[in-house]
Amino acid sequence: MSQLVIEAFQQLYPEKEINYNFSLKYSRKFKPYNANVKLYGNSLMFNLSRDWKKISKEIQIGLIQELMVKILKDRKKTMNMELYNLFMKNVHLAVPKTKTDAILEESFDRINDMFFSGMLDKPNLQWGNSSTSKLGSYEYGSDTITISLIFKNERKELLDYVMYHEMLHKKFKFQNKNGRNLHHSSEFRKMESKFQNKDLMEKEISRLARKYRFELRAILRF
Repeated sequence: MSQLVIEAFQQLYPEKEINYNFSLKYSRKFKPYNANVKLYGNSLMFNLSRDWKKISKEIQIGLIQELMVKILKDRKKTMNMELYNLFMKNVHLAVPKTKTDAILEESFDRINDMFFSGMLDKPNLQWGNSSTSKLGSYEYGSDTITISLIFKNERKELLDYVMYHEMLHKKFKFQNKNGRNLHHSSEFRKMESKFQNKDLMEKEISRLARKYRFELRAILRF
């Protein structure tokens, strides 16, 4: 398996000798199409979700090169990396939509009609835990929007604002600039600012998160 990493390195740095020990493992512990890399001394260890095993060698090489330039703090770009980014921006089209929730679906539909003319395809929708730090997330590989449970019984405007933010991630995906993936581009921020009373929503969400943290500390004291 490390041969794939060697090939990725040689394509990226044809002028360099290989001074690293490479390892590559596919793990069931990752969410779909997730991956990471760790550097210990001269050892580069790549860990990929098992979903990658069925994807073409060229795209896997692009993923490994993306991880490589990130950990080595480089700004190189290859055709394989372009293929990988294109794959990640479109993988949602083939993901089964099996998770939903009535409250989240209503929020998604409201925002979709209001800001996207109803044209954004519906992803998987699920509640997370009662996190006050990670209020929402969009997972490209599984095409899933996850929202913190603290919004379940709150005003719909607060839920809608968090939903809108995650729907923007689904719409814009990411941009690659100078070897880095930007998830909050200027276009993203411009569209985000169109939400009515955006600043007030952010203040109220911060207040809500503080309230939940205070209540949690009070519970833990007893």
